[in-house]
Amino acid sequence: MTRKLRCLFFVPGLLATGCSHKAAMMAVDRAETAKYMMTSGSPVSARNAMYLHALLPDASHRFIAVRHKLEILSTEGSLPKAWESVVSFCGTIQCEVVASSITARTRESSPSGAITLRVAPPDFQKLFAHAETQGNIVQHTTETEDKTSTVVETDAKIKNLSAYRDSLRAMLAKPSISVKDLVEIQEKLTDVQSELDSGTATRKILANETEKIAVEIDFRVERLARTRSTFSPIWDALLDSGSLLAESLAALITVIVSIIPWLIVIVPGGWLIVKHWRKLRSKPRPSVPVPSA
Repeated sequence: MTRKLRCLFFVPGLLATGCSHKAAMMAVDRAETAKYMMTSGSPVSARNAMYLHALLPDASHRFIAVRHKLEILSTEGSLPKAWESVVSFCGTIQCEVVASSITARTRESSPSGAITLRVAPPDFQKLFAHAETQGNIVQHTTETEDKTSTVVETDAKIKNLSAYRDSLRAMLAKPSISVKDLVEIQEKLTDVQSELDSGTATRKILANETEKIAVEIDFRVERLARTRSTFSPIWDALLDSGSLLAESLAALITVIVSIIPWLIVIVPGGWLIVKHWRKLRSKPRPSVPVPSA
């Protein structure tokens, strides 16, 4: 029974690691064969054309992750409304908000907003058309990533692990199983179920990435160009002088505040030194006797 268990534990591991690689290699061989037949210059009959169509990978069976990045410029007053409008419009279509944030104006930065969405492909154009009405789209970037091989490998792993789990459960149902084999099968079943749950979670993430379009929208405030007049340099100089005066005053206050604790020690100490010095000077000097003639 133990030897059968070892074989049962070893074979599905080989299947799980080799199935996806074998399928990928077969797909490459089929594609290369079709490419050679189409580019070799030999005449292709209708029957061969149907065969080539079956060999070539079908675009509908590929899993592509698509991501769009939009940068929208708007005025400072309309930015919060535009941000809220896109979030609200997402709730009216097949769309979900993954993350959103908005920042007010600070002394170091201008107001801004960001939204990360996932939208179904049929509703992407609706979302894009609504975003166009919220400001000026100054940048639109599209990124694609082929995740077909990852999806195929994950599906094969889930299928093999599910079959392995079912076989372990069938062995547990046998009445003639020993206690030692029962413990080994239960431990292996726990490991297999953990791997199966992990693979299922990964497959859900891949489905979310390939079945929906990721959209990132960044809202920025449009900077208006200021016209400089003849007296602009004078105003700039006055503003700079005021800034320098404020900085100098701040430095002076800092110096005074840093000296005050030392004055508490220096002033009484200096007063005691002066007082002691005066006492020394006020003491009468001893008179020197004058010798008689």
